[in-house]
Amino acid sequence: MEKDRIFTVRRLAEGGIIAALYVVFTYVSYTMNLSGQLAVQLRLSEALTVLPFFTVAAVPGLTIGCLLANLLTGSAIWDVIFGTLATLIGAVGTYLLRKYRYAASIPPILANTIIIPFVLKLAYQLPDAGWLLALSVFLGELICCGVLGTILQTVLIKNPKILGNFNS
Repeated sequence: MEKDRIFTVRRLAEGGIIAALYVVFTYVSYTMNLSGQLAVQLRLSEALTVLPFFTVAAVPGLTIGCLLANLLTGSAIWDVIFGTLATLIGAVGTYLLRKYRYAASIPPILANTIIIPFVLKLAYQLPDAGWLLALSVFLGELICCGVLGTILQTVLIKNPKILGNFNS
């Protein structure tokens, strides 16, 4: 019966854990200056965007984690709003494609590649051309979501005890 219900205490806890992990990994990236001044930003927390493949709880977990991480790292308001929206869209897309293992990282890569360049132009007035910003965001997302996320997904599939009952 519990598997049929979307909102359970267990899923709330799972989402909270995922949100906390997202904030911590974002903060680590921020303190290491991986998500700041580089041409290709590497937000390590983006590897977690594969988690909706395993549980619906990751959708709100990633979204709230992104919102909190953006607020805590001093992002501009447009980055807080639209960066969080990009994460939500990517997480929902990953959840909807959960039957296709290797498609799990595509929605967050696309959502961020389409939305974030506009945020960088609007919120931070970066002088770079839009296509250059899109390429930069794409490469960062490809590394973090595509490569690191797929590695994380493979580790979790091969070691189901790590997730316990997260598979829902």
